[in-house]
Amino acid sequence: MSTPLPSSPPDSRRWWALAVLSLTQLVVVLDATIVNVALPQAQEDLGMTDAQRQWVITAYVLAFGALLLLGGRIADYWGRRRSYLVGMLGFGAASVWGGLAHSGTELILARGLQGVFAALLAPAALALLTVTFPSGRDRGTAFAVFGTVAGTGAAVGLALGGVLTQFAGWRWCLLVNVVFVVVGVVGALLFVSESRADGDNRYDVAGAVTVTFGLGSLVYGFTLAEAGWGSPDTLVFLVLGLVLLALFVLVESRVAQPLLPLRVVRDRVRAGAFLIQAIIGAVFIGMTLYLAFHLQIVLHLSPLLAGLAALGMTLATTATAPVAARLFPKLGARVLMTTGPLIAAAGMLHLTRITPEGGYWTQVLPGLVAAGIGIAFVLVPLQNVALSGIAPHDAGAASALVNSAMQIGGCIALSVFTTLYIATVENSDGPPLRALTDGYAAVFLATAVVLLLAALVAATMLRGHRAPPSSDRAPGEEFVHAG
Repeated sequence: MSTPLPSSPPDSRRWWALAVLSLTQLVVVLDATIVNVALPQAQEDLGMTDAQRQWVITAYVLAFGALLLLGGRIADYWGRRRSYLVGMLGFGAASVWGGLAHSGTELILARGLQGVFAALLAPAALALLTVTFPSGRDRGTAFAVFGTVAGTGAAVGLALGGVLTQFAGWRWCLLVNVVFVVVGVVGALLFVSESRADGDNRYDVAGAVTVTFGLGSLVYGFTLAEAGWGSPDTLVFLVLGLVLLALFVLVESRVAQPLLPLRVVRDRVRAGAFLIQAIIGAVFIGMTLYLAFHLQIVLHLSPLLAGLAALGMTLATTATAPVAARLFPKLGARVLMTTGPLIAAAGMLHLTRITPEGGYWTQVLPGLVAAGIGIAFVLVPLQNVALSGIAPHDAGAASALVNSAMQIGGCIALSVFTTLYIATVENSDGPPLRALTDGYAAVFLATAVVLLLAALVAATMLRGHRAPPSSDRAPGEEFVHAG
């Protein structure tokens, strides 16, 4: 049983808490992409190799995704607001270190430390949202807002990174986090109440070790695949990761206080939502990097204009989210989450038509708008579906899995897309810019394929399951699992 929030908290306080927690989600998502636009400048300034350049992104996402489940359980047991505050402060300190880094290695280490504290911060924020809005119409509204913020964070990161790189330098893409940290800490102290899981709360050490090293080994193996899928190092880390994750499942089925209660993922609908979240992570983290490269290297846009150009998807998502929120109670999650990826996939297919001679308005913007519209139809119901019916005691673990699915999906996609990009460029017979656009187009095509997979998952796994009736459920919430 979870320690309850104060009885009947004022609505104004709950909505201010939503604003604070949504800001947190924005920070952890945009930090996966905010350095994308700044990478060329940072690479030149610090003398980084191309491999180091990718690790500036991979270090953050890898540490974040691998430690999220442990971070979620720490939040459940130690206190969600306390974990949130520690995560915020540590994230700010790591951001300052990265912003003042003097070498590529130092920057990569700082980004990894950012990911460590984000793994504590993100599940605490989502768990706090879950217990602050336990049911009713307000819950649907809160999750729609939170999901939209999560969906726009990646593109907001590109835009903000462009502005800061252009006018202040790449270091401010990290130092700007101090502003968010101050607002988040003060807001949490004023508007967010503490909650934790009561009872016998023992940490699952074996589960924490196996899942952390399992996810880390798996993602590192995908990263090494750039040198060849058949290389011994690649195969060793991929196999080791799968073995450790299988061992993790065995451990979780036998311990009294599991890090991830298997009941959280046994529900077919919830498992489908987690898979779709992983695919959305692939789109946001994997695709946006190559979008930034195309805008700057091929279209010769400045960091500022490249960042602003990426807002096409964000604005489309933001404009479509209210429409999706109104349709959700009428159509249900299955219809929205099947249709959305199909629309987004059409946008990605449009992006495969890019050429060195082409322009932004005809070859890029239409694809970004279609992708943004489709993503909105997925994000509005996604987290509500993933966390529907979760017991308060499991709120942190389930929230961690939602975030972990996105980060690990993005990290694996980044590695796979990079491998595909390199192979396409190396096999291209055209001039350099043509080879680059061929590589970017291959990435966009791969993104379209995984979005089609998301539509298939939604159509088959979000089917035939209904939440139990409840008098205080938001209108249409009974259709969360229905099609």
